[in-house]
Amino acid sequence: MAHIPLTAEQAQQRLADLPGWAIEDGKLSRTLTFADFGGAMGFMVAVAVKAEKLDHHPNWSNVYNRVEVTLWTHDAGGLTDLDFELAAHINQCA
Repeated sequence: MAHIPLTAEQAQQRLADLPGWAIEDGKLSRTLTFADFGGAMGFMVAVAVKAEKLDHHPNWSNVYNRVEVTLWTHDAGGLTDLDFELAAHINQCA
């Protein structure tokens, strides 16, 4: 399934509904901090379940209680609706 990239204006409009997120270098980015490593890992597992269902996987890294997330749709070469859907789910899980 081909994904249509959003324009910069469309992405900025969608960003207004995503507290904590920023667009950097054409990608959605957010850093989340949890109470401890277990909280960070539990969050990542919850997000992974949705990501697998969407067949859309985040680029992320974890160091102890911090998770850095970057989203973009590789095959579209930019941000798509999928990125914003996953970002909204990430906010719910956080």
